[in-house]
Parts: sequence; structure tokens; C-alpha cells
Amino acid sequence: MKLFATTALALLAAAPAFAQDDWRTDYAVIKVGILSSENEQDRLSRNEPMRAFLAQKLGVEVEIFTAGNYDGVIQAMAASQIEFGFYGSSSYAAVYTATEGKVIPLLTSRNADDSTGYYSVITVRCDSGITDLAGLEGKTLAFADPDSTSGYAVPLYNLVNVENIDPETYFSAIPFSGSHEAGVQGVVAGTFDAAATYQDSEINGIYQNMEDKGMIPEGEVCVIWESPEITSGPFTARAELPPTMIEDVTAALEAFPLEDTEGYAIYASVDEGDANPTVGYVRVDHDRYQWIVDMRAWLAQRRRG
Repeated sequence: MKLFATTALALLAAAPAFAQDDWRTDYAVIKVGILSSENEQDRLSRNEPMRAFLAQKLGVEVEIFTAGNYDGVIQAMAASQIEFGFYGSSSYAAVYTATEGKVIPLLTSRNADDSTGYYSVITVRCDSGITDLAGLEGKTLAFADPDSTSGYAVPLYNLVNVENIDPETYFSAIPFSGSHEAGVQGVVAGTFDAAATYQDSEINGIYQNMEDKGMIPEGEVCVIWESPEITSGPFTARAELPPTMIEDVTAALEAFPLEDTEGYAIYASVDEGDANPTVGYVRVDHDRYQWIVDMRAWLAQRRRG
């Protein structure tokens, strides 16, 4: 009996100390949505260290929610099926609109040089002979997903308003590939002449990660166009959640890259050869993304037109 009591006390001492009346009483399980930028197996494997860290840090069960496309994760937040979500800038604007502003952006990723942005790029096969947008006239350009920032909203906005190109008449077709990886794979296979995707730098992005994983051969994909810098998308919460819950989860995610460096390296796909890797998070607010909301309004007006 003495041994049992001693063991029980030790376990209690090791467990996180939480107030009896805190938010965990109502939220024994937290669901976190992630977007479909890669195949589901890789997506779940890469996010597992983050899920496990949050569960241990917060003392509750954490589940990862996935969907076949971006809209599934957007609608899950709007329907209160998930509490938190990792969104791109455009998909955050979509969920902000879908919930009538009832979401709160919390954190965005930070690189080693303190930059917090990335770039939309248009990729082609290097042996295609296409070196610029002029070479794409009459060709097929695949966008990633209607709710993708870098894979649709930003390239379309810039093609029309900066490059003076009407995609519907300039290209022979502008299909959606369904994901960034599918678009790049379509380029390599010859299904698409070009595909919109993203990269943080010349050595770190979707097609570079696909090369590293052996999904496509090295040296077959080249970039012919790059956008202005895009603010990285935010980790987002439903606004009606308890404020202490939002702060606790935010602080836990901030601690992840500091307290579990190996797990964070897997989660963030950190490459030792990357000169400017993702190293952590900075806090953000909605003002940072208002221009994306405005851009989506332009897109909506364009569709109606």
C-alpha cells in the first residue's frame, strides 16, 4: 500500500499542474486543422511531432484534422468542428470571411533571418524551352487550389494587375491540380506546361522538397516567374474559445521549436543545408492580412463578373 501511494504521488508530481476549473474541463480534446499541401501520409507524419508536443504540453488530447482540399479545413473551422488551424494567407482570409471575422490569427513562421514571408512561383520543365511568361502563351497553366494563396490568388492577381495578362485568354487552359505537389508532378509528367506553387528561397520550396523526398528527379523543374513577398499564413483560433485556452495553446506552439528541436526539424522540414531555415514563430494580428482579404474580394468580384 505504501509503495502504491508513493508511486501515485510521484505521478501526480510529474503531471502538469492545471487549475481544476480551467478550459480543459470543456475541451479535453483539441482538433487542429492542417491544409492539403502534400500527400496525406507525409502530411500526418510531418505533423506528428507537433501534435505530440502540444498534447504533452497542454495535458489534453490533440487530434490532427485533414481534408482532401483547402475548403474542407476552412469549412471545418466555420462549422466549429475544429478549434485551431494552420492556414495560408488566402485560406485565412477565406475562413475570416466564412466566419464573419470570428477567428483570430495568432502566430506565423519565422525564418533564421527574421523574415516571415514566401513567394508564389510559376514552374516549368527545365527542358521545355519556356523561360518566361511570354513563352507560356497558348500553354496550360495549372493553379493549385481556389483557396491557395501562392498557388492561385497571388499569381492570378499579379498576372492580371501587374503583368496585364488575362489568364482565360492567354493560356490554353487554367485547371486546378488539387495541391501544390500534384501541380509540380503534372509539370514533370507533361500533363501541365506550367504550375503555380511556392518557395521560401531558391533552395527551399515545394518542388525542392519533392526532389529531396525522391518524388521527382532533381533538375527537371525550373522557376520562370516569382511574385512579391507574401506574408506567411497564420496559426488561427476560433474567436469564441476561452481566452486562457487561446493563450495557452499559442504559448505551447511557441515553445515547440525551443523545447523539441528534433521534432520541430521534422515538422518544419528543416534541411541542414538551408541557409535560411524556419526557426520558430512570431505573433501576428489581423491587420497583417487585411490586404489578402481585399485581394480575395477582388477575386470574388472577378468571378461574379
